[in-house]
Order: sequence, then C-alpha cells, then structure tokens
Amino acid sequence: MTVLLLAGTGEAKRIAWGLTDTGINVIASLAGATRSPEPLPVETRIGGFGGEDGFRAFLETEDISAVLDATHPFAEQITNRTAEVCSALNLPYAQLVRPPWRAEICDQWIAIDDPQDAAAHIPSKAVVFLATGRQTLAEYANLEGRRVLCRLIDPPTAPFPFEGGEFVIGRPPFSPRSEAKLFQALGVTHLVVKNAGGEGGRAKLEAARALKLPVLMLNRPEMPVGTQLSNVPEALAWVTSLGARQ
Repeated sequence: MTVLLLAGTGEAKRIAWGLTDTGINVIASLAGATRSPEPLPVETRIGGFGGEDGFRAFLETEDISAVLDATHPFAEQITNRTAEVCSALNLPYAQLVRPPWRAEICDQWIAIDDPQDAAAHIPSKAVVFLATGRQTLAEYANLEGRRVLCRLIDPPTAPFPFEGGEFVIGRPPFSPRSEAKLFQALGVTHLVVKNAGGEGGRAKLEAARALKLPVLMLNRPEMPVGTQLSNVPEALAWVTSLGARQ
C-alpha cells in the first residue's frame, strides 16, 4: 500500500512521523512555496504535478492506493482537484480539516468572504498587517493607499505588487508576546487573516486581542464533499484502517 500525503502543514509533518513505523509506504508532496522546508521522514517530492493530467499520471505511475490531503484549509484549487480526480479513479480520499478559530468576547473580528471586502472596513490612514501569504497579495490591491505589511518566510524575489506595501521577513513559530511587540513597533492598526485554524497562527490573534486591534477574518472556501478528519489521530487511524484491509 502506498499513500500520497499532500503536505505543507504542521499536521502533515506529524502524520508523516506517525506513519513511519506502520509498514505503510508514504510519499509526501510539497508545493514548493517555501524554499527550505523542514525535511520529512518519508519520501518527499517538491513541486506541482503539471495540472490534472499530470496528477492522474503520478497516481497511476506510483501505484497510489489512497490520498490524504493535509494541505492548508485555503489550498482550494489543490483540494478540489484532488477530490475530483480521486473520485473519478475510485481512490480512497480524505481531507484533514482543522477546526476554524472562534472569536472570544473581547475580540474585534469582522468576517469577510472575499479579500476585496477588507478595504471597506479599513480607513485610508491605517497600517495593515496582511497575514494571508504572498500568493494572495494581488487580491488585496484595493488596499493601495494604506501602509500594508506582508510577512514572508523567505526574502521576496519580486517587488510588492501595489504601492504602499512592504515585506516583513519572519520564520515561525511566533509567540503572542513577540507578535505584540512586532505590531507595536510597526504601528499596526489592523490585521487581515485567513481563518486557517490550528495552533501555529494563533499567536497573532492573541496579540491582536491584547492590543485591541480589529481583525478582518477571511472565511474559508467551501470544502468538497468527502471524508473529513479533524485532527492528526483521526488521520492516522484512517490510513492504518486502509492498510489493515490490504
């Protein structure tokens, strides 16, 4: 049995380690968004598949028995394509969907469904910390005129896509205290965040709460119909149950 693990999250890393002594062959796939990702304890490929046809070919060539999608909750294109192809090929498929964050009483969250909706809630003189990743920057072009800060893990290879923007380099993990100090030093007045859930990004929300900063919270895209797992133990149990049937 060979399982394809679509990785790139902390949960995927823990799944890879959890499967190392099960006797199940695992191939992890990373999109390549980070230049120097932490190594995984299983065979790992980096980069895209070359579209739907390339993905189908990979599944067949590698004799993949099942696919576990542990990508980011906002990796909508990858997740939808994977679910569709696995359904067509009658391959077992499951998606690890970490629970979303929930606002607490003292949080100042404004839910939005589209990146362009953020501008309606952010005044022209604001300093915006855009914690949504560089791949989505162009979707926030209507924030031009504000000071927009976007954090990257790796140094940028291209200029900021619109006027008034700056990159901030930082590698996780971050603590609520370090995030609060950073926001104060930069004069941040507003946060824009994807509702990714999980522990990794919670520090910036705790910092925003402590500093009483408004948070524009981007709602998740709709997930495809299929098996959904909420945590790493459930994911490990799903894979090992498939292995027991072999």
